[in-house]
Amino acid sequence: MLLVKTIVDNPEFVIERLALKNRDVRAVVEKIVELDKQKREIQKQMEDNKAEQNALAKQIGDLYKQGKADEANNAKQKSSDLKNIVKEQEDKFNALDKELFDNLVTLPNLPYELVAPGKSAEDNVEIRRGGENPSFDGINPLPHWDLAKKYDIIDFATGVKITGAGFPLYKGKGAKLQRALINFFLDEAGKSGYMEVEPPVLVNKDSGFGTGQLPDKEGQMYHCELDDLYLVPTAEVPVTNIYRDMILNANQLPIRHCAYTPCFRREAGSYGSDVKGLNRLHEFDKVELVQIVHPDKSYKELEIMVLHVEGLVKKLGLPYRIIRLCGGDMSFTSAMTYDFEVWCAAQGKWLEVSSVSNFEAYQANRLKLRFKDEGDKKTKLCHTLNGSGLALPRIVASILENYQKADRIEIPEVLRKYTGFDYIGGDEIEESEE
Repeated sequence: MLLVKTIVDNPEFVIERLALKNRDVRAVVEKIVELDKQKREIQKQMEDNKAEQNALAKQIGDLYKQGKADEANNAKQKSSDLKNIVKEQEDKFNALDKELFDNLVTLPNLPYELVAPGKSAEDNVEIRRGGENPSFDGINPLPHWDLAKKYDIIDFATGVKITGAGFPLYKGKGAKLQRALINFFLDEAGKSGYMEVEPPVLVNKDSGFGTGQLPDKEGQMYHCELDDLYLVPTAEVPVTNIYRDMILNANQLPIRHCAYTPCFRREAGSYGSDVKGLNRLHEFDKVELVQIVHPDKSYKELEIMVLHVEGLVKKLGLPYRIIRLCGGDMSFTSAMTYDFEVWCAAQGKWLEVSSVSNFEAYQANRLKLRFKDEGDKKTKLCHTLNGSGLALPRIVASILENYQKADRIEIPEVLRKYTGFDYIGGDEIEESEE
């Protein structure tokens, strides 16, 4: 949530920046400026009336002592009238405050200065690429959904029977590959200084509001109506909310956490191959990286987080590219986002596997997450960052497609100590001596 001061001090700047996100917010910004003005006027009137009440209270006692009962009674009546006026003003102030808040939460975060203009993914800026596309030695590479069926490692049809489309059943070495990736990602995060946490996968409305999923993304979240709880769309939500309503010391920053959770999203996306197989699911596994940092260091930490995620895809040996999102393709809450995409050879397309974002103070303002510099009594808002490190489905898809041979799928070397096998399929003994 943007600070009221940011909007009131420079409304045209806010309007101009949010135009990068293809949002016409002039009416809302002007409304916020007017509501803030009315709030300040009412507050001044209340303070003046309360000050007069206090002065009258002192006068009343003195007048009674001086035997001036009539004057004392008049002062008493005036004080009573002021009390009623103040109560009406408080009611009006609270109504204005709620209306101001309701308008504030409709405004997205301001894009950072490096964010390029644009309306969609076609306008995103490619930063760099890495890795090499695989060579298949004359074989016709199969898409991962055919490979999953061929080697009996992912059962999409049974997932539909059990739950519905978008909820696959992982089997045998497919399930072990999932577990191996989760452990690999968590171990690598630990090496980079992230403390692992295991949060709940159900959150309340306050948590959803704190990180910006509510009220923006109700339609994408699974809601347990009886308990009024939401299944997490990402571990970002519960992990960041650990620090809701907290004041930290500057020497506690940066705070780095990683967490594995299943994630649940209703989003349907597009159709055809874009949602086939593992390309887009309603339930999927992900390791999330979350940071709470000093505002002066948030963009440095963002670049460090990008390097960490880049290191993961490098170690997996997957062709990748890093994209900086344009304004029109950014999320509601982000100030700047890098997307990571990996190449799926059989499909011949890039698939997103991670978004790494700086939210600056936007989430912290909602969370009331602040810190104090040493020797400073004044609190300041922290900056929050998060990124997928990594989301599993499309990583699995890329591994299956890029590492396939005629009669087997090789396992990336870095994963073999986690899987206990070197490949899926083939006629040789598959257990690794490691």
